[in-house]
Amino acid sequence: MTGKLVAPAYSLLRIVAAFVYLLHGLQKFGMFGGTAQPLASLLGAAAIIEVVAGSLILLGLLTRPAAFLASGQMAAAYFIKHLPRGPLPIQNSGDAAVLLCFVFLFVWANGPGVWSADALLKGSSRS
Repeated sequence: MTGKLVAPAYSLLRIVAAFVYLLHGLQKFGMFGGTAQPLASLLGAAAIIEVVAGSLILLGLLTRPAAFLASGQMAAAYFIKHLPRGPLPIQNSGDAAVLLCFVFLFVWANGPGVWSADALLKGSSRS
């Protein structure tokens, strides 16, 4: 994949990963077959982070700080919830947590991409 496909493909990666992350947060609020979690709990805090950061990353708004927070939250989720069930993600159902952690770390390092509110705002500040 070269040239003009790289930028849109990267933006699609950011958008799809954020959408999946957002769905996990909404599930913790009782949507999509999930169970509503008390907000004053570890899972409640995770739900808030996933919905807020997921929405921001999806839109490409404040992308770097949101992605950094999301990456850290996914790392914590892996170590707290998944690792005690077994050493490998394939054994402990931690595949999504590991992948999202590193995708969001990449988004933090790479920025919002061309299809983002951040790019639109940056472009409008030059006008």
